[in-house]
Amino acid sequence: MIRLMRHILAPALLLLTALPLRAEVPIQEVTSPGGLTAWLVEEHSIPFTALEIRFAGGASLDEPGKRGATYLMTGLLEEGSGTGEAEMDSREFGRAVEGLAAQFSYDAHSDGLSVSARFLSENRDEAVALLRQSLVEPTFPEDAVERVKSQVLSIIRNDAKDPQKIASTNFAAQTYGNHPYATSIEGTEASVAPLTREDMIDAWRNVMVKDNNRVSIAAVGDITPEELGVLLDDLLGELPERGGPLPGQANLTLTPGVSITLYDTPQAQVIWGQEGLGMDDPDFFPAYILNQIIGGSGFDSRLMTEVRENRGLTYGIYSWLADRDYADVWMGSVASDNRRVSETIEVIRDEWARVAEEGVTAEELEQAKKYMTGAYPLRFDGNGTIARILVGMQHDDFPIDYPAGRNDRINAVTLEEINRVARERLHPDRLRFVVVGQPDGLDEVN
Repeated sequence: MIRLMRHILAPALLLLTALPLRAEVPIQEVTSPGGLTAWLVEEHSIPFTALEIRFAGGASLDEPGKRGATYLMTGLLEEGSGTGEAEMDSREFGRAVEGLAAQFSYDAHSDGLSVSARFLSENRDEAVALLRQSLVEPTFPEDAVERVKSQVLSIIRNDAKDPQKIASTNFAAQTYGNHPYATSIEGTEASVAPLTREDMIDAWRNVMVKDNNRVSIAAVGDITPEELGVLLDDLLGELPERGGPLPGQANLTLTPGVSITLYDTPQAQVIWGQEGLGMDDPDFFPAYILNQIIGGSGFDSRLMTEVRENRGLTYGIYSWLADRDYADVWMGSVASDNRRVSETIEVIRDEWARVAEEGVTAEELEQAKKYMTGAYPLRFDGNGTIARILVGMQHDDFPIDYPAGRNDRINAVTLEEINRVARERLHPDRLRFVVVGQPDGLDEVN
């Protein structure tokens, strides 16, 4: 697949793996002289820093009729930037970044536009100047717009042949009403083909802002609070303070039943879901553990046991809490032989109902807690990973001391509490199954 992000992996950086850090990382809040805030974890053992930035809204800020503009714009940030003698095309920019043994990447998603940077301490100023140029002074050359647009159109056409992507797209369309979540962030051929350079400028202005309520920043590595404050103002200080209006809450249009899209594939792709709950809900942690027991990672989940191990209906089946900024859905995914997909859906619905009615056991709860608390510190395994986690915490309005207390919140969940949440939050009669394939013995139910 053609990727819109160029990952410049210099050999020097590949050798600089940060020392593993525990979840109880010493996080400092830093405010720049210009008023930008960031979270910092100082780690001076290696002369290397990871910087993460997330601009809120992301692809959800696409203007009406311009779906895919933010995604396309993000792929153009490295394709031309700078002014006057400093102006660079994509090749010049790439060579300059590589020459500094730095790494930049840019990624658009439904709720944000993420920027990742990795650079050596000795090259920090030069690397930040290049990064600033791509964020503050993109030029969006006409030829680059057309070239990257053709890549996006190719992605869209390929996705139209991917059963899993078709299922995801159809599920979103049936779930999120007229919210941007209802459509793919890449857009459609009809929406992307007419996009112009002026649309890229508008998309950039809508997303790239320095408002503390709209941008989350984290740095991990060989940098002090004072140095980070100066860096932030140099990097982002010239961005506009206001962007496009953020989308409102999505009104879920998810209804119970089964939807089928006929497609010639040996295995049917299935996505199912019901209304979920967000991280700010008092029941989130019990639901989070409950999902681990029902269909989380590993081979010990209820669904994996019933659907794969006991009946051999699939190689893998998973469920998750899809907590987006403006909508919450409890989802699952499975692929099954067309001849047995009807049975697969029946087993999923029955297991959903059984957990709602009977709850889980004390042994299942203890096993899930042990896994989830043991695995959590392992996420903090390098500067870049830690920076991404910290930005995600800020974006979700978590307190700065969340990592230190997260496992305590997991361990505090009782069997009575999790089974109450199972009774109140699992709704087998409200599940919507979206199927792409040629399923035998399965009818649409609307």
